[in-house]
Amino acid sequence: MASRLLEICIDSVASALAAQEGGANRVELCDNLVEGGTTPSYGMIKAVRDKISIGLMVMVRPRGGDFLYSEEEFEIMKSDIEMAKGLGADGVVFGLLNPDGSIDKTRTKELIELSRPMKVTFHRAFDMVYDGTQALEDLIDIGCDRVLTSGLHPDVIKGQEVIKQLIEQSSSRIAILAGGGIRLDNIKSFVQNTNIIEVHGSARITVHSQMTFQNDQIAMGGITNSEYITKVADEATIRKFREVLDAI
Repeated sequence: MASRLLEICIDSVASALAAQEGGANRVELCDNLVEGGTTPSYGMIKAVRDKISIGLMVMVRPRGGDFLYSEEEFEIMKSDIEMAKGLGADGVVFGLLNPDGSIDKTRTKELIELSRPMKVTFHRAFDMVYDGTQALEDLIDIGCDRVLTSGLHPDVIKGQEVIKQLIEQSSSRIAILAGGGIRLDNIKSFVQNTNIIEVHGSARITVHSQMTFQNDQIAMGGITNSEYITKVADEATIRKFREVLDAI
């Protein structure tokens, strides 16, 4: 059995360091995880690359919302891929769909070719497709390296039977990375049931602000999360993930 790979979704240098120290194989670096992840800044990518030696996958997503992009947004994605490449990222993560819920093969292929020699993961836009079987074949056809999926369901537990089907369909032509709802209380049974090789999780805990004066009446964004709480990857949880994966 090949060694199982652990990818941690992060949005900070602190989380990147926790992932590395906890035994992750790579990180997926994003901004705005509250929106499912968008493209991180130049400064963030550079800082993370400078601090860690494990694999660095960079999210390329110009906004939250759907995965039907305008020409202007597509040009932004191309520029961001070049930025990630120039900063030493090992790979990029993106996903583009057509209005009918199929893979936008033409533009996805263009981005894949632009990304080389970096690796490419098609993110959970895959879980929004109309036909998962056809979508996987489309990604294989255009040379995508990996697809991140919860099995076209809200989380990997509900989608695990589909994930098993995708693994069988892939026949090692594309890597299947399972993510969405991976926790300490389900990772072992999920991996044993699906025999998945690559697992993606966030392993986040809540950290409270050290501000002594706090104005709880104001929120900076449209989502009313407290400005005095952040989520960071937890090294201890990641280490436990690693131990579980190594023991299976």
